Amino acid sequence: MSIHPTAMVHPDAVIGDGVVIGPWSTVGPGVVLNADVTLVSHVVVQQDTTVGARTVIHPFAVIGGDPQHNGYKGETVRLEIGSDNSIREHSTFNRGTPQGSGVTRVGSNSLFMTGAHVGHDAVVGDNVVMANNATLGGHARIGDKVFLGGLCAVHQNGRVGQGAIVGGLAAVTRDVIPYGSAWGNHARLHGLNLIGLKRKGYGKDAVRRLLAAYRDLFEGEGVFADRLDAVEAGYADLPEIMEIVAFIREDGKRPLCLPGE
Repeated sequence: MSIHPTAMVHPDAVIGDGVVIGPWSTVGPGVVLNADVTLVSHVVVQQDTTVGARTVIHPFAVIGGDPQHNGYKGETVRLEIGSDNSIREHSTFNRGTPQGSGVTRVGSNSLFMTGAHVGHDAVVGDNVVMANNATLGGHARIGDKVFLGGLCAVHQNGRVGQGAIVGGLAAVTRDVIPYGSAWGNHARLHGLNLIGLKRKGYGKDAVRRLLAAYRDLFEGEGVFADRLDAVEAGYADLPEIMEIVAFIREDGKRPLCLPGE
């Protein structure tokens, strides 16, 4: 490992093999930095935080800070970050709260651009991109392979399903379905994330069927609940559509981001 002379590392911190702690960085109590983690410089890992192998944290990021919650009274809560992440300058990741799960969880292989914020008790999947100043409120849940555009904000308790894209400046007050494309203030659903689907290798026939199912669900006749049942029965062979159906049914009390609203 390499620890710069100006860095401050708490004696209770656990530092793995190959870790680099750059100038003026601070590593607090209860922190675990796994193998080959790099704190470039001026990084604060405040406390009770685990950082996965090969994750790189850039200057002036504050990781594992206290939850921004009026009910927090200093209880022991945690932040868990996976491996192979790039966390850029001025990003802030908060620990959980006793009122929530007690843990904020961030997956692996993700890019958090300058100023990204992950609020308390949030759950972020793998292969996520949060562009500059994208913000997650407390308890937000972000699926795998999601792209959140610059300056967008996901409301507390909000959900964004796997493979979805949220445009820059979007105010996401309603849940975004897996593979959906949402933008605007307040965010509206504008179809499927076609670019993302094509980049992931979906062919024309597969995309055509996904679009047909989308139209049947969101643009068909009749009551939405009946259309949901019909899509579940009619597209049972499409795992992506079944994922959308399951996402909607998982938390039926939450408002859903819909077209034209």
